[in-house]
Formats: sequence, structure tokens, C-alpha cells
Amino acid sequence: MDGSSYYVPAVAMTIALAVKGPSLLRSWRDPLLRSVCTLMALSALVFLFAAPPTIAEVNELLGVTNISAPLVYCLLSAFSGACLVLIVNWRGGPVESTRRTSRRWIVAYGCVVVAVLVLFALGDTPVERLRDFDTHYAREPFVREMIVLYLAAIAVAGVAMSVMCCRWALQVHGTLRVGLLIIVAGYMLNLAYVTTKFTAVAARWNGVDLDRLSTDLAPVLASAGVQVSAVGFCFPLACQRLGGTWATWSTYRRLGPLWRELESVSPPAHRSVRMSWWSPVELQVTRRESDIHDGMLSLYPYFDAALRARVHDAAVAAGSGPAQARAEADAAMVAAAVRARAADPEGHALDTAGRAGSGGSPSGDAERPGPLPSPEGPRDLVGMSVALRRSSVVAAAVRGRFPEPDTGADTHARSREPHTG
Repeated sequence: MDGSSYYVPAVAMTIALAVKGPSLLRSWRDPLLRSVCTLMALSALVFLFAAPPTIAEVNELLGVTNISAPLVYCLLSAFSGACLVLIVNWRGGPVESTRRTSRRWIVAYGCVVVAVLVLFALGDTPVERLRDFDTHYAREPFVREMIVLYLAAIAVAGVAMSVMCCRWALQVHGTLRVGLLIIVAGYMLNLAYVTTKFTAVAARWNGVDLDRLSTDLAPVLASAGVQVSAVGFCFPLACQRLGGTWATWSTYRRLGPLWRELESVSPPAHRSVRMSWWSPVELQVTRRESDIHDGMLSLYPYFDAALRARVHDAAVAAGSGPAQARAEADAAMVAAAVRARAADPEGHALDTAGRAGSGGSPSGDAERPGPLPSPEGPRDLVGMSVALRRSSVVAAAVRGRFPEPDTGADTHARSREPHTG
């Protein structure tokens, strides 16, 4: 692997960390967010300092031959510990138990880092080795133990992560399960890296030259393992973010029919305020809901509670559920009010709203619904908008083909008709 194979992932992780930086500053006390940012930072540092060009530069800059080796081993060990801490905080549970487990992993891998530095200081590595340090010094006292220690630390992390992720994957579904299985695949590659390194080092102990496994194959496995694991960590979060954005856009789109229905009665001053297309979708949904509420507020005197009740009964009779029937009834009442408002350019209903019932009819204030809440509770704006476009009951009511209620006079007249048969 050349330098670019290391630097490209390092830059990608740095960019991801920069994107997460503002969130970290706002929510520093969030242990999960801290764990994510720590993991991304360590991942970027591992790729940066493991690149052969960087290894040579660090050795020359610090003036200590092969000092890059323990530095990279410490970063790999810290990265392994950070992965364990992240998965512990991600899974959650009792706060004290999560903190205690996290501290144990941090202390354990902190001790590994210290031990790696001490063993390197005790060993003797006079010849600079940029790519084959492990196999070249596999028999050197203290350095040998340092190599085994850091590989063992990575192996323990790989086994622990695989076990925890597999157990958790059996308890969850959807994108989280997929993400956990991707993490397991990444750690299988990490375990393959450790196995390859151990094989090459053990071969050196027995006088056999398998250095190509350590210098050529192991770095590829390590890089692939880190990147696959990173995808596993990001996949559920990205899907959750995309799913939330898609749901918000869907809400915005589904509110369209009701918003357009009420556009003609919205206050002119409010309509003059324009919002750019690149505005956050959440803000656009809020604006559309506000426009709808303002339009419904201006229709207050034209609401016909009797029509709403008839449409509700018809919707229930047609097989609609309670929530859907309420949405259809509200949609029909609003659509009828828009047409009543258009047929009343002089605003007579506005003048009589204080004395008359809904739609200016003398139905009494007690029967007139408020501008926002329906008799059963807050109105379902999305359900109303969908009903305007799809409900045949609402369409019949809007077109004036809905049967009028029987009046008392009609009932009295029918009672006087002669019976036949």
C-alpha cells in the first residue's frame, strides 16, 4: 500500500469529524457523541501515522529510530478501546453500569498504551524499518513482547466487539441490525489482520520467512477492517437521518392539497412572505402548517358543523376508521367553507359570526367548532389533505351532491302522506 491508501481514509475521517465538531461542542456531556468523535479522531490518526512516508518523517523529526512503531501501536490500541467504549455507550442501559464498563475498557487499554511505550524504551531497535518492523524485530527482547501485546489487545477488542454486536443484533431489527452485522464483518477483517501478523511473527521465531504476510497482506486487511467497521457505525445513523428527512419531505408534500385549497383565503400579508427552496425542510413544513392554520382561522364563520357530522357518519358507513372519518369530515367542512367564503364576497358571514352558527346559519354558538380543534381533538392536517385528494365522500360533499339532512317540516309532510298498501 502506498501513502495515498492511508491518507485518503485519514482525510475522509477528518472531514467527518469536522462535520460532527459543532454538535460535540454543543453536547459535550453526551457520552455517545464523545465516543463517536473520539473514534473518528483516532481512526484518522491511525491512517495518518501508519503511512510509510509519515513514519519516516516522524522518526526524523523526533530523532528516535523507529519511534513511529510504538506510536502507531498505541494509536491502534487506543482505537480498539474506543470502539469498545462506543459500542457500550451506543447500546445504552443503566447509566452507572454503562459508565463503569466504559471506565474499565479505558483503563485496560490505557495500561496497554503505557506498557507498549515502556517495552519499546527497554528494547533495542537501532535499524530503521518502515514496513517490516514487526518481523525484523520479532526476536528482540522487550520489543517482541511489545509486538505481542499490541496484537493481543487488537484481538481482544475484535472478539469482544464481535460477540457484543452479534448478541445485540439478535435483539434488534432493521438498519441497526444491518449496521451491527457490518461492524462484525469489519472486525472479522481485523482478526484476520491479527492472525496474519501473528503468523508472520511466529514464523520468524521459528526461522521461517513469511514477511510478505506482514508487509503486504496485513496492511490491506487492517485498512479494510477499519473502513468496513466505520461504515457499520455510520450506516444506522445515516439511514435514520435520511429516513427522518424523507418523512419530513413526505409530510410537506402530503400537506400540499390542503395548503392549496386554503391558499385563496390566507392573509395577503402572510402570502407575500416567500421562502427559498433551499430552506430547511422542517422550516418549510412549519411554514405550510402555519399557512393552513391561518387559512382555517379566516374560515371560522363559514364552518358548518352539521355538514361535518353528516360527512363523518357517511365516512364511517363507508368503512373508514375513526381517525380517517374525522379527517374526512374536517376536510369536507373546510372545503365547503372555502366555497362559502368565495360565494360571500361582502363577508356577511363575518358580520353575523357572533350571532349565528357555523356558515352563518342559526345553529348556535355551542355547535360551532373552533378554528383549530375538532370536536374530538386536534385536527390531523395530513389526514385532511389526503382526504381532499382521495376521499369520494369528501368529493361528493364538495361538489354539493351530499344529501341534505331531513328537516322537521319534511318529516311532518311525510307523516301526512296517505299510506298505500
